[in-house]
Amino acid sequence: MWIVRIALSRPYTFIVLALMLLIIGPLTLMRTPTDIFPDINIPVVSVVWNYTGMPPEDMANRITSVFERVVPTVVNDVEHIESQSLLGVGVIKIFFQPTVNINIALSQVTGVAQTMLRSLPPGTLPPLILNYTASSVPILQLVLSSQTIPEQNLFDFGNSFLRTQLVNVPGASLPYPYGGKVRQIQIDLDPKAMQTYGVSAQEVNAAIAAQNLIIPGGTEKIGKYEYIIKLNGSPLSVEELNNLPVKATPGRVLYIRDVAHARDGFPPQTNIVRVNGQRAVMMSVQKTGEASTIEIVKRIKALIPQIKQIMPAGLNLDFFADQSIFVTAAIKGVITEGVIAAALTALMILLFLGSWRSTLIRQRP
Repeated sequence: MWIVRIALSRPYTFIVLALMLLIIGPLTLMRTPTDIFPDINIPVVSVVWNYTGMPPEDMANRITSVFERVVPTVVNDVEHIESQSLLGVGVIKIFFQPTVNINIALSQVTGVAQTMLRSLPPGTLPPLILNYTASSVPILQLVLSSQTIPEQNLFDFGNSFLRTQLVNVPGASLPYPYGGKVRQIQIDLDPKAMQTYGVSAQEVNAAIAAQNLIIPGGTEKIGKYEYIIKLNGSPLSVEELNNLPVKATPGRVLYIRDVAHARDGFPPQTNIVRVNGQRAVMMSVQKTGEASTIEIVKRIKALIPQIKQIMPAGLNLDFFADQSIFVTAAIKGVITEGVIAAALTALMILLFLGSWRSTLIRQRP
């Protein structure tokens, strides 16, 4: 064959090419992200509208259907649209053509959503817009548990500290924790006391809003120093919130404590996590883009010893569902199969040629 003749007549050229393959091959292999699943581009954009307390029928007629009618007329390459309306939530999935530029489509959907806010019911918040990718899957689960620390503090530590420390890892994304209790200052109204004193819920709400303000007052220069002035009327504790005045009547001032009770509480839980029968908080680490699962998990585990040094006493941090184990096992399997294939090939050449020298090198005729 002609390529054989060229190789025999110019051996040094092919030696250089072989050396280049030996050098470039390992470098390319080391820089290639290793994962089980490839980076699949799925052209789907989800738009989630929220309006607390709105019934599903009104959600469908006043928000979901209106947005569905506008999207195909403004956004390009739309294949079809699916939607679902629930209590206070409207989920719209926009499916695009396979050849669409998903970044342009995402910007168009965002622009349409922001423009339509004016025509939607008053109080509608901007929607949450998500671009689904098959590679954005959980690769590691972190669990915070304790026998002495309450769920509310577990959630605060996971969301305010642990999440902010790990989100800086390149290629890692951490959603809000699952389980635990979200801290919330709640005011429980007393209907009988409100009826007795003639106070409505709107008056209580207006009184709290009017006295929970931080107003900038400009600056004041005294001598060679210039000071910032602000008017801070926010309560510093729950007790101060109970002592806020609501309404002044002849001979009496009504306070929050007279018609309601402020407390440090939490909203109803929508998900519960248990570890060994005890309440816990779980955090999922997701992979984004073309990052390597093995590298992300390795960097997160390298940060854990530093985090454990400043963790409160009695707080436990554990791992489970580590996907890097399966990726490493798959890579080892590929390497093992490659070595076995090379050994079998060499064995077959040895059996047919009957010479170790011919098996290792090819003599020039």
